[in-house]
Amino acid sequence: MHVITRKRLNEFAEKHADARTSLEHWYRLIKANRFASFAKLRELFPSADHVGNKTVFDIGGNKYRLIAAVHYNRNRIYIRVILTHRDYDKGTWKDT
Repeated sequence: MHVITRKRLNEFAEKHADARTSLEHWYRLIKANRFASFAKLRELFPSADHVGNKTVFDIGGNKYRLIAAVHYNRNRIYIRVILTHRDYDKGTWKDT
């Protein structure tokens, strides 16, 4: 899949160095695969959840959350935001 934008991954990893390895692993897996549906994506990312029109990925053993809009028909994933679990629980990300 084509990831838009990797910049958000790098910026988050600069602030949260312990997330870097997990984010890089997520990025490599996403880039190396093409998913026809959410069901196919869950085969590789079983903890991914569909929340509204976004997909939420657990990163770093559920310490962080990556929220993305996945367009299966266009083979693109748009990273909306990456949050600590505490910030995710506030729910303000739902407006992005």
